[in-house]
Amino acid sequence: MLLGSHLSTAGGLHHALEKAHGYGFEAVALFVRSPRQWEAPPLAPEAIRTFRGTRRKCGIRKVVAHAGYLINLAGDAVQQRKGKKALREELSRCHALGIEYLVLHPGSWPRLEVGIRRIARNLDEIMASLPDLKTTLLLEGTAGQGNCIGHRFEHLAELLGAVAQPRRYGVCLDTAHLLAAGYDLRTAEAWNETMAAFDRIVDLKRLRAIHINDSRKPLGSRVDRHAHIGLGEIGLEGFRAIVNDARLARLPF
Repeated sequence: MLLGSHLSTAGGLHHALEKAHGYGFEAVALFVRSPRQWEAPPLAPEAIRTFRGTRRKCGIRKVVAHAGYLINLAGDAVQQRKGKKALREELSRCHALGIEYLVLHPGSWPRLEVGIRRIARNLDEIMASLPDLKTTLLLEGTAGQGNCIGHRFEHLAELLGAVAQPRRYGVCLDTAHLLAAGYDLRTAEAWNETMAAFDRIVDLKRLRAIHINDSRKPLGSRVDRHAHIGLGEIGLEGFRAIVNDARLARLPF
């Protein structure tokens, strides 16, 4: 497994890479801009050069960025317009920095089918405007709070089936979200059943990254509250099965 952590970019994006190297990680997750603001200053050419050079020096094999929390491509007209602008900018930043993956929460809307159509349409528009993009967009499974889309594998499969260029997308699974959404991970048997369902509905080849967190809330709670590994509802037995799953050996955790 390619072990990593989500690390701070305070003082410069490259600092997350240096911290990861200090921990002995081969992967790192980060934000390429503030996740709670719509606007961000332009990415300076020197920052891009420093990031790429630091990554080579530190030997970081996989970098996974996470899109801003304000983006909701399933929302009303204003949310969609702002979300498209922000996501296009984040993808462009990732491309410039040489980052492989950008993780996105699909969106939120009371009517599932309407929300999925909006997300797919907006993603198609963004991708059409970035024909040379090298970064793969990963749709993240959600815990299912409120009207969040993505807490069932069927939602992810439908989204991937609705976009015009499905090869430009993948999936990121969060273990805390999975449990909260109702997918059991607490034993090796339960984990294997959940992965069999994912493979059948979405396809394991689509899985590109895993956010590995324990859950403060129980199975099926649909509440997104993370806990330190082994100190939540999943427990060490579940994580033992997850990190020893040979099918996931090349993925960034």
